Amino acid sequence: MTSAAPTTRLLLVLVLGMALAAPTPWNANAWGQTQEGSPTNPSAAAQPLEPRPWIAIRGVYGGFPQTFLDRGQTLKDVGINAVWVGSGSLSQDLIAACRQQGVKIFAEFNSMHYAEYLKDHPEAAPIGLDGQPEPAPNGWQGVSAHDPGYRANRMAEFRRILTEYEIDGIWLDYHHAHADWERDDPLLPDTDFSPTALLEFQKATGIRLPRLLPPQLSRFILENHHDAWVQWRCDVFTDWVREYKDIRDEVRPKALLGTFHCPWGPEERDHAIRTKLAIDLKAQAAYLDVFSIMPYHARFGHAEDPAWIARQTNRLGRLLDVQGTPEETIKIWPIVQLADWGQAVTPEQVAAVVEFGSRRPATGIMVFHWSGLANQPAKLDALSAAYRALAGLAQHP
Repeated sequence: MTSAAPTTRLLLVLVLGMALAAPTPWNANAWGQTQEGSPTNPSAAAQPLEPRPWIAIRGVYGGFPQTFLDRGQTLKDVGINAVWVGSGSLSQDLIAACRQQGVKIFAEFNSMHYAEYLKDHPEAAPIGLDGQPEPAPNGWQGVSAHDPGYRANRMAEFRRILTEYEIDGIWLDYHHAHADWERDDPLLPDTDFSPTALLEFQKATGIRLPRLLPPQLSRFILENHHDAWVQWRCDVFTDWVREYKDIRDEVRPKALLGTFHCPWGPEERDHAIRTKLAIDLKAQAAYLDVFSIMPYHARFGHAEDPAWIARQTNRLGRLLDVQGTPEETIKIWPIVQLADWGQAVTPEQVAAVVEFGSRRPATGIMVFHWSGLANQPAKLDALSAAYRALAGLAQHP
């Protein structure tokens, strides 16, 4: 070894040390590489809430938060700048009230769960493995995405809402196959084996199905053409989103198009988000502006682990390649649980829920749901404190 070797080793140590010490910019594809405590690290413990200028939206879902006004506050006082309501609750007076408060108003639109349609059109019910209408899982009655009459009904109603109401955006709800996934033990039946769906599947894929009785035919498809069936089902639901976007672009192009969706990652529950719910989030990203993942931690068995909210949101960011930067066209605005549904969410947990829900890649956040919060003053105070902190507003004395 030459006399230069010690110097070479010293330089190598210095270079490696500088590389390891250099700050690493957050990347949605580098989960867990940020420092502990960072508002981008999904594995970190909850941190004290401080201003997060990347959070542009601080919303409430499920009604206009009148209770704050009744307490002599404005919505700006409590850090709220957006409200989501069901499309059936929209009115010109409500929109005027939101404008007066300086907040955005968004509508929730029932896509695949308008069960009233089945009263006059029973043929639009989703068909199960046995060839019969699949019972509603825990009362959550879906409608077939393959029924042309139902699709026309929903598109007409979607157009009417955007035409009549000057809203800032519209969010799809229950845009998935017939199921009840909003619980820690979901019910996920295999559907939809209706005659219309089977004909469309053959036409779209070129697969010739044998002449079998419905129970045998449905199982034949799942055993022999499972991947093709799943992909085609996802494509159908994605095409609905494309048509919703076309209507939005025509009628109210400045309105955002968002979706409330299942919080599972692609591999969870044996890929159920695709195989059972027919949701292809990457494909839908071509038509959507905002993804509102629904990580209801208490409802889904994570009552003592609100960090699950950040982990699931981070997984979505990695899937969509969204990092939470201002220039990105696709946004992630989680809807997080504060109301008691499943296990209770205590007022003491509110700050942690909001903190985990507002970590990048999120650039907005809303809380679920107003009717479950309106009469809980301790939670309202905690929500106000959390939102004011995010917005960089001084705390009330």
